[in-house]
Amino acid sequence: MVAAVPTPKYEVKDLSLASMGQKRIEWAAREMPVIKQIRERFAAEKPFAGIRLVACSHITTETANLAITLQAGGVDALLIASNPLSTQDDVAACLVSDYGIPVYAIKGEDNETYHRHVQIALDHKPNIIIDDGSDVVATLIKERQNQLSDIIGTTEETTTGIVRLQAMFNDGVLSFPAMNVNDAETKHFFDNRYGTGQSTLDGIFRATNVLLAGKAVVVAGYGWCGKGVAMRAKGLGANVIVTEINPVRAIEAAMDGFRVMPMIKAAAEGDVFVTLTGNKHVIRAEHFEVMKDGAMVSNAGHFDLEIDLQALGAKATGVKDARNFTQEYSMSNGKSIVVLGEGRLINLAAAEGHPSAVMDMSFANQALACEYLVKNQGNLEAKVHSIPEEIDRNIAALKLKGMGIEIDTLTEDQIEYINSWTVGT
Repeated sequence: MVAAVPTPKYEVKDLSLASMGQKRIEWAAREMPVIKQIRERFAAEKPFAGIRLVACSHITTETANLAITLQAGGVDALLIASNPLSTQDDVAACLVSDYGIPVYAIKGEDNETYHRHVQIALDHKPNIIIDDGSDVVATLIKERQNQLSDIIGTTEETTTGIVRLQAMFNDGVLSFPAMNVNDAETKHFFDNRYGTGQSTLDGIFRATNVLLAGKAVVVAGYGWCGKGVAMRAKGLGANVIVTEINPVRAIEAAMDGFRVMPMIKAAAEGDVFVTLTGNKHVIRAEHFEVMKDGAMVSNAGHFDLEIDLQALGAKATGVKDARNFTQEYSMSNGKSIVVLGEGRLINLAAAEGHPSAVMDMSFANQALACEYLVKNQGNLEAKVHSIPEEIDRNIAALKLKGMGIEIDTLTEDQIEYINSWTVGT
């Protein structure tokens, strides 16, 4: 049983959902052995004593396990949602009532509420920000200059957020260090490829119950997330088409066995579309015009700008809810286009997000990146930093240990060989 704690200020849907949230948080923890090992160490060492932290993240069972781990390390944390449709209301309720962690997140909250929650997060006067898309950091820099001196650093694990942070650095407004969790090997190789690959299709299935076998699935963007979705869709018998702007990735997709073409051509062939680019208006007016009747459009990028819903709405003669998280737009040409999850992250809007086994490594990176910022306070440049290799390898080693897998180590002779230029073949 979790010990009773004072109830903090909060905005969640219903505290009576907490008992279900607790069961689900515990279920997720079963496949998060790395976070468990880190939590045990944090509880003993208290690396965050006296530190205030704000996390703008998807309020899921996995995020809950990260928050509980940081709390064990002594942090004073406050959580807000990073996406209006990604909150799991029972988890939010549990964090408030059972762990005493202030949470401001309700599934389906409007944009006004979301931005108000960002302000509430900054009212917490954080020393560390865990961001998902860099909205909190951007708001801080634009509107809360007086709080910049309080910031030790920030961590970010989305491609969108890293692009924004780099733009802040280029513009000379990033005045504190930012840890690029997104590009850690133990994050993007696994979370992006296997997590996004599985959970995106899970969201599509829950929203539509569609059979992918034999259908043309258009994957926009062949980064690690796109690779994951393309791989899983192919495994289910789909005819996968990839669209890209990067010639190297386009070649890679072609050599992986996928057809590659511009979106304007793919739009006429696709049955199901998934955008994973981190950019805006990847699917837009000219693409909607040539789509098949009943084409399904979804997004797995962080923000809902990848699909130009405003252009679609302007062309539509009517919109109706066909199923949960499924809206059908009737077009003037007699066809219909189906939008899943309101164009937001389909894996979190209609499903539960990534499996906990992969988020175990992603959130281990978040936890250890926060610890790294605290330990190196005052010694890091105000720029975007890669996760140190030793942290990445430590997480991989902890994951292998949790999976019960052993690997080889170099012999002394092998170490000497790879470090010598005098020894030839």
